[in-house]
Amino acid sequence: MNIEQIRDYCLAKKGTTEDFPFDEDTLVFKVLGKMFALVSLKKWEAGETTINLKADPEYSEELRADYNSIRPGFHMSKKHWNTLYLHEGELQPKLILELIDHSYAMVIKGMTKKMRETLLG
Repeated sequence: MNIEQIRDYCLAKKGTTEDFPFDEDTLVFKVLGKMFALVSLKKWEAGETTINLKADPEYSEELRADYNSIRPGFHMSKKHWNTLYLHEGELQPKLILELIDHSYAMVIKGMTKKMRETLLG
């Protein structure tokens, strides 16, 4: 998958915006202001294609056990975030999209009822 495919997929999700809140390198996708995906553009351009995604802690452990290319979140809470090392070629696009969906859903799940109602209409 390329960065444009990931960007388009994330931005197609309801309530999603993109931002560079930390620096000019880290592209962050947020739903109602809450992060669900982060990408380092410098690393991507250098061929080290990675994406950080939120995940349920138990599911995170399963994913890390099943895939060498899924590791604890780089510069993130190791309990709630994973880094997917896409350039290693192990992860299929279908799984990557499912994990983006899971991250998005986890963030929505953690929102207040009012925020969820705003998003889901």
